[in-house]
Amino acid sequence: MDMPLPSARASVREGSPLRHVDFVLLLTALGLAVFGVLMIYSATHRSLLLLGDSPSYYLKRQAVFIVLGAIAMAGTALFDYTLLKMWAPVIYLGSVGLLFLVRTPLGSSALGSQRWFQIAGFQFSPSLFSRLALILMLAAYLSEIKWESTLREVLRAVAIAALPMFLVFIQPDLGTTIILATILVTLLVVAGTRARYLVVLAAAATLAIYGAFQLNIIKQYQVDRLIGFMDQSKNSQTANYNLQQSKIAIGAGGLTGTGYLRGTQTNLDFVPEQHTDFIFTAVGEEFGFVGAGTLLVLFLILLWRTYRIAMTAKDPFGTYVAAGIAAMFTIQMFINIGMTIGIMPITGIPLPFMSYGGSGLIADFIGIGLLESIRIRRYA
Repeated sequence: MDMPLPSARASVREGSPLRHVDFVLLLTALGLAVFGVLMIYSATHRSLLLLGDSPSYYLKRQAVFIVLGAIAMAGTALFDYTLLKMWAPVIYLGSVGLLFLVRTPLGSSALGSQRWFQIAGFQFSPSLFSRLALILMLAAYLSEIKWESTLREVLRAVAIAALPMFLVFIQPDLGTTIILATILVTLLVVAGTRARYLVVLAAAATLAIYGAFQLNIIKQYQVDRLIGFMDQSKNSQTANYNLQQSKIAIGAGGLTGTGYLRGTQTNLDFVPEQHTDFIFTAVGEEFGFVGAGTLLVLFLILLWRTYRIAMTAKDPFGTYVAAGIAAMFTIQMFINIGMTIGIMPITGIPLPFMSYGGSGLIADFIGIGLLESIRIRRYA
């Protein structure tokens, strides 16, 4: 008499979208974010104490960002991503509008850059959300057309990306510009663009960069960073200071590290911007090669699950969205870690889920939510 009840419960579980959540991806992202909070505390608590502030100031704020990001991720995962194809132009135009507004007196500037809105004590950076807006717009465009890899389609895709790239570039934010360019190239490759068109784009980009130098659009500190990267033995007191201190901190960690909260370079605040762009140096010093290697494994797991979702998506739109997010995470991880060990120039790109900052963290979590939505609907 009571036998149908378990069967009914089983059928509810069978139809539950939770069955298809990629828990490996979810737990990896959350684990990285929690580890990031711990490293942010390590990189900031000592200097905050010396200033008479609460040593947990940045820890508490980043914890709030994680909660907000987790909520945004859950909401995005429950939303049917296929509906975003219709809304992609609205999201894209809204993102472009915010990039325009941030250059007006409504935007806030610091250290020669104007890329934030100051809202209730928090900084909102539209450029970090423009990454997702561009992914959605390009995915909607590339999945809608009858793709024949003609020059016209390629130029239209480039035009879509060119506007936000230009607006981000003049903030100036070279790091996010590189991310947007990588997203564009990745999606063109996934769409099957002919190699000769990609070569033409690379040549055009080279000419544009050369023109930017000639017209002094590139800021002097960005030029110094590039020169310092090309010749790391010179200019040791200016452009290369961050890089040299970064290498010292990572080298001091040795095999197993100095121990959590025991990093000399970290505690004495030798590495500038360590809680943001150079958070990897704190990991390298306090957890050594083993800890840094473990962190890289976590990122590789994150990328593996992301690429897997891209390959198994049920429609081209989902494939393009997942591939764009994969490109976004990959280029950030590669450049951020690369610049801390001297194989890439310093460009101000944060480490996903690890670096301090609300806009980047929340946008990254929304990216995970989109991936989960694609995976869940794959089995719907």
